Amino acid sequence: MDSLQFDRLLSARMKRRSLIIGAGALAGLAIASQKPSRVIATPRFTDYPFSLGVASGDPLPTSVVLWTRLAPDPLNGGGMIPNPVPIQWQVATDAPMRQVVQRGTAMATPELAHSVRVVVEGLQPDRWYWYQFQVGKEISPIGRTRTAPALGDRLARLRFAFASCQDWQNGYYTAYKHLAEEDLDLVLHLGDYIYEYGPEAGKPRQHNGPEIVSLEDYRNRHALYKTDPNLQAAHANFPWIVTWDDHEVDNNYADAIPEDDQSQQAFLSRRANAYRAYYEHMPLRPTAFPKGPDLQFYRRFAFGDLLEFNVLDTRQYRTDQPCGDELKPRCPEAFATQATLTGLKQEQWLYRNLTRSRSRWNVLAQQVMLAQFDFDPRPTSELFNMDQWDGYVAARQRLFQFLQNRQPSNPVVLTGDIHSSWVHDLKADFNNPNSATLGTEFVGTSITSDFPQAFIAPVTAALPANLHTKFFDGAFRGYVRCEVTPQQWQTDFRVVSTILAPEATVSTLASFVVQDGQPGAQRI
Repeated sequence: MDSLQFDRLLSARMKRRSLIIGAGALAGLAIASQKPSRVIATPRFTDYPFSLGVASGDPLPTSVVLWTRLAPDPLNGGGMIPNPVPIQWQVATDAPMRQVVQRGTAMATPELAHSVRVVVEGLQPDRWYWYQFQVGKEISPIGRTRTAPALGDRLARLRFAFASCQDWQNGYYTAYKHLAEEDLDLVLHLGDYIYEYGPEAGKPRQHNGPEIVSLEDYRNRHALYKTDPNLQAAHANFPWIVTWDDHEVDNNYADAIPEDDQSQQAFLSRRANAYRAYYEHMPLRPTAFPKGPDLQFYRRFAFGDLLEFNVLDTRQYRTDQPCGDELKPRCPEAFATQATLTGLKQEQWLYRNLTRSRSRWNVLAQQVMLAQFDFDPRPTSELFNMDQWDGYVAARQRLFQFLQNRQPSNPVVLTGDIHSSWVHDLKADFNNPNSATLGTEFVGTSITSDFPQAFIAPVTAALPANLHTKFFDGAFRGYVRCEVTPQQWQTDFRVVSTILAPEATVSTLASFVVQDGQPGAQRI
């Protein structure tokens, strides 16, 4: 049965004039290669079905993606009947949901864990909307989202925050409580949304079950994280643009190569499960639907004439970490011309975007630290992180050569992964402090994931040997707030007083600005 036949059949059953079927649901049904189960229009739930909240994402000038998942028993497979369930949705221009501008019905199917994504088209650029879901008599929380400005429109200001690395076990998500209260237009998540590990003794919170491998494992782990009320609040208040790093699948994996001794076949099966569950739990467009262990995820977002995000994927296509991975001196493999974090196709896509861009600020939103950093302060020895761009020197040099030759306007790199805060000048030659500064990198700390206390002093001791590094802090957790205008970019490192208790205060640890046309950050 093709999608048109299915749509007609479902429309006849529901007797509605305007029934909208989620593209993700159709994709799931097609993959299952089964006839659709009987639609349950008014299911009975054992508990509140919107236990994982609501979210929106991938904002464009006239459309945005809305997301929810029916899960009355979220940590045990969801607790839903194995039938499709229609979910009503509506979008309004006011918070009380009185000025409804669009409404419809999406289908939550068991093939996608009863998650839905609604691509709402025909919206006005650069404005706030509110949205809500309903199934039977159960009503979801109200979410708020915002469309991007029209392409080329003059934009006076964009405010956003970026975050990463939210190990559930390591602490509480109080940073998200404060992030949800910020005056922002969107949130950018740079990876490690979940962690795959089993329970660890002595932690403030515990993972639900052993290290995750199966599709149900990954679904339950995503559900655990999404039960957090502070994370739900941050999702409900702003549209999100997301990308992943390694822990959404397996620590430090590289393409089809796992960290441990799994067979490639077993790992690709695990990766397929992880990618499927990630898609089911994120407000992604249906074009991101995974094909087995593959999911085309890198993409671009433009905000008027002010800023473009190039959202990268540095895990799915990378070659194996050189020199045996970890922190060590670089071996010849680290300089190999064929080594890559992005793969050739994504690398060329990025260069095309930067060449064509007419935006004032051009952002690379990615996972691992781009700047060089020698962790050994002694002049006769060296230590580099092989999982970062320091293990892929030729690939970084190609990027820097492109930036030097083509000179896209104001390159800024936003990075997660390392659970600490950094600011770097991106130098044409990191070993020559007098070489040209090509751009700026802001590295955000984690929401909760640990940066070992014992590492702080050695990194601090190495700072004088890395003159391009303007700032480092490993003690605090939090997020990064950015305010961008045509004249300048301001970055505020926002940190919480503790992650070991549900309540914590927030403060600004440090602030930096980059002036238009003057690469390099200055502390204010």
